[in-house]
Amino acid sequence: MHEFRYVNGRLQCEGVALDALVKQHGTPLYVYSQSTLEDHYQKLDDALAPLDHLICFAMKANSNCAVMRTLADCGGGFDTVSEGELRRVIAAGGDPRKCVFAGVGKTEREIEFALRKGIYSFNVESEPELIRINKVAARLKKTAPIAVRVNPNVDAGTHAKITTGTYENKFGIAFEEVEGVYARARKLKHIRLRGVQMHIGSQLTEVKPFELAVRKMLPLVERLKARHALEFFSIGGGLGIIYQSALASAAPEWWQASAAKKILTPAKYAATLVPLLQPLGLRIIIEPGRFIVGNAGVLVTRVEYVKRTGRKNFVIVDAAMNDLIRPAFYDSYHEIVPLQKKGGATVSSDVVGPVCESGDYFCKDRPLPKVGEGDHLALLSAGAYGFVMASNYNSRALATEVLVKRRKSAVVRPRQKIEAIWETEQPAPWQKR
Repeated sequence: MHEFRYVNGRLQCEGVALDALVKQHGTPLYVYSQSTLEDHYQKLDDALAPLDHLICFAMKANSNCAVMRTLADCGGGFDTVSEGELRRVIAAGGDPRKCVFAGVGKTEREIEFALRKGIYSFNVESEPELIRINKVAARLKKTAPIAVRVNPNVDAGTHAKITTGTYENKFGIAFEEVEGVYARARKLKHIRLRGVQMHIGSQLTEVKPFELAVRKMLPLVERLKARHALEFFSIGGGLGIIYQSALASAAPEWWQASAAKKILTPAKYAATLVPLLQPLGLRIIIEPGRFIVGNAGVLVTRVEYVKRTGRKNFVIVDAAMNDLIRPAFYDSYHEIVPLQKKGGATVSSDVVGPVCESGDYFCKDRPLPKVGEGDHLALLSAGAYGFVMASNYNSRALATEVLVKRRKSAVVRPRQKIEAIWETEQPAPWQKR
């Protein structure tokens, strides 16, 4: 399931020991496994083989160009949500013709850029957006391919901040209004009705919400296909990953067999959805992010201090919420393990960063091996929504990113120089220099 494991007591990524990477590059340090990226993509691609399909990686999960080049080389497309992301696709060697463009707030400039680059389709989130796309396409003397994003009003049962498929969310057009929108869109001269799209949320670990949404959508999709000669149905992304006991999933086969019964694998996902989708005769687009890259990355950090106050044992590390915001933002769980395997009793600990916020923590009251100053910890399953959500809060430099392939490693983004944080800033003309 991923390529992080202990070998002779040292945590490795594929054939490279993480402590060796720390000596070379320091911390905080993101490390990605290229073989894991390729394996996850291939498993999903194989599971969907009975369908005409296109996997568009949701690059908001991880937009490092080396990660994207890996997936482009696998034949994948990309789910983009900004001009910047589409430019990254091109810089990484991806094909804009395999890209969809999503998001509720597309600007005229972004629409124009996407049209000039020949993207596969816009996922349209509202009628005002549809009118804007038509206007921009008319100005460019082009025809814009679109798919209306349908809000199926299906509760995915996931975290409130990552659910997208109910009428409480800002995304898409209400299920009951969609046919009217397509009828009106058909009259727009510079719009091509190419498909229909949905997405109900992220980190889904059961197939049932997907099945409910697809079953609800099928009659609508069939009617739209018959009336408007649609080519594709995009079922969005949302496949979840293991966060708890993530390291064990790389080890014994018996554990993997046990875990496979509990988690949503590509095989389970496809076994339920392929029979429903095959009769449509449409290309199926899927937009996974976390599933492909989440368990393919870790964040390595150094223990700076161990501080005991009253009932608390604080492990203070050099990584912070600006490096990995998920625990602070979502109360998310990341397994935390030492780079050197340790035995003995565990200590109930809070692992916290140096940022001046009480929310700057990675775990609370978690039993962890006893560690001391100079030890190193790995925060697992940090490949998705990790570096991509990083910031310079507290004027902290962005971490190094390294990609590993078998026994090779390469820096795919060097550590940001501190001076670079403010190099584009300048005093106002009336301020003393």
